[in-house]
Amino acid sequence: MRAVWLREFGGPERLVPAEAPEPEPGEGQALVEVEFVNITFVETQMRAGNAPFPMKEPPVVLGNGVGGVVTAVGPGADAGLVGRRVVSGTGGTGAYAELVAVDAGGMLEVPDGVALDEAVALLADGRTAVMMLRAAEPRPGERVLVEAAAGGVGTLLVQLAKAAGAVVVAAAGGPRKAELPLGLGADEAVDYREPGWTEKAGKIDVVLDGVGGQVAREAFTLLGTGGRMVSFGLASGEWANIPEEDAASRGVTLVKPAATPEQLREFTQSALAEAAAGRLKPVIGQRFPLEGAADAHTAIESRSTVGKTLLEVRRA
Repeated sequence: MRAVWLREFGGPERLVPAEAPEPEPGEGQALVEVEFVNITFVETQMRAGNAPFPMKEPPVVLGNGVGGVVTAVGPGADAGLVGRRVVSGTGGTGAYAELVAVDAGGMLEVPDGVALDEAVALLADGRTAVMMLRAAEPRPGERVLVEAAAGGVGTLLVQLAKAAGAVVVAAAGGPRKAELPLGLGADEAVDYREPGWTEKAGKIDVVLDGVGGQVAREAFTLLGTGGRMVSFGLASGEWANIPEEDAASRGVTLVKPAATPEQLREFTQSALAEAAAGRLKPVIGQRFPLEGAADAHTAIESRSTVGKTLLEVRRA
């Protein structure tokens, strides 16, 4: 089968299409013919060799989130799964490929009315967005600042926070990206690359931080007594690193979400259910063929992408 290999750490050019052995579904596993692969920012860090967690050494096939159709099952798995549209994680690697063998019990069936590409776009980002919003618990009328509001998670948070009754202030890098969330329901938008952007944003009750670094530290200054800040990403390359004593002195809570595997699964199911009901729409901004994984990584690292970036897999 076709796959994209990382032979050694480095730039996007290190992602090379090549053949790989076809996986066989083992005990309790299902074989999925992949149609779409979800690419995340952290995978660009993994490729470069500076992931924020331990990872497999090359050679390795990157990628964790896939969507496709079950074509076979291994011993102990339900044969009725064959032919069903599913989304699933692969356990951390192996997704940039035509076929994957995954835990049958960990898959999620795609609800009727939800396109497979949209389900893949919601697999990780939908889970994260639901988790962050529930952790922050915005109340109707509160002003919620969504950083990286034109990104995969950010576009979903804009919609979810608005549905919760919040006044949504979208923060994004550049005028084009700041404009996008307004079409998703954001009440206001600011460009955090502009000097003095915090003055335009005004007082904020909840910060949903997807950037980290200096932008997050500036956003923190907008919070007062009773404010909450929850971080879900580090697009800047570093976390916000707000000292607990600074938060306490302002009466601000630095929310640190935690969830069990069962809860994480429920978060994804919730996002898929909202999409099936027509209340949540992922933004898929870029699509690349499987062989274009290097181009996808280049686009993400250039900060030119909006919404979700997917690989489209067409079986040879």
